[in-house]
Amino acid sequence: MDLAEIFRAHGPAYREKFGTRMPESHWRAMDAIESCRTEARGGQVYFCPTCSIHRFSYHSCKNRHCPKCQNDQATEWLEAQQALLLPTPAFLVTFTVPQELRAVVRCHPRSLLNILFRASAEALQQLARDPRFVGGQIGMVAVLHTWTRDLLYHPHIHCVVPAGALSGETWIPGRFKDFLVHVRPLSVLFRAKFRDAVKKLDQAEGTALFSSVPPQTWKKPWVVHCKAVGSGEHALEYLARYVFRVALSNSRILALEAGAVTFSYKDAETKVNRTSRLPAEEFIRRFLQHVLPARFVKVRYYGLFASSNRRSLARARD
Repeated sequence: MDLAEIFRAHGPAYREKFGTRMPESHWRAMDAIESCRTEARGGQVYFCPTCSIHRFSYHSCKNRHCPKCQNDQATEWLEAQQALLLPTPAFLVTFTVPQELRAVVRCHPRSLLNILFRASAEALQQLARDPRFVGGQIGMVAVLHTWTRDLLYHPHIHCVVPAGALSGETWIPGRFKDFLVHVRPLSVLFRAKFRDAVKKLDQAEGTALFSSVPPQTWKKPWVVHCKAVGSGEHALEYLARYVFRVALSNSRILALEAGAVTFSYKDAETKVNRTSRLPAEEFIRRFLQHVLPARFVKVRYYGLFASSNRRSLARARD
């Protein structure tokens, strides 16, 4: 049992019911996954003259949301990121969108996920420039992650940040082994920058996203977490799973019976393996909400790691 079989069996009914409300990226992802490595995509025929055996090899869809594709690129990406790391301790900083805002983000992913990237990066860089914390320009690798293990929508940004900054021509090492910045003021900055960016978006595009968010969202604490991760290599290995894997691997799909899909997942709090059984329609909906808009970039680089600052990064490395 795999995702393609579920889409082929229940995708037509799902499209018929929700097709007029589905974004183009959802249509393309479903079509690609259903036809991946099938005769619909064509392929090659291999023949062994010794054993007289023919073998058909069908083309992959190469869609980044397909469980059968993309994983081979993870090792290459990981090596490139590890080459960026500075020879200092590193931190993993996570910025989470509160529950009250998630439905709005899900309906406007391109605009609001861009704001999520920008607000988190600007807040962390601004606080890091404060001489009470780091005192200069830091480097960041930021990765978007949108799902929980049971496929619920939970958008958040993971950032790997070396513990140190460049001030002019001077490298300032991190002062503490297990501390980068205070998360409470970082949370306040992150929330304020996100709020202001949504207001500006409404003004620029004539939308009404800000008014659709419950007012208490802008008053409650937003979750920001920061922890030391040694050299940062293991943190990058962790993030590589989200860069080149999709919300659900085929190995976790256990059954498709009586119009319902059963899949396994590990409870995030108890670490106990559990199963979830969902109607096929709800299962497809949960999976598709993690399909990103076309050409949306889910890994971004800021500060010293931005492409325009690689000369500064070389100075910091020296």
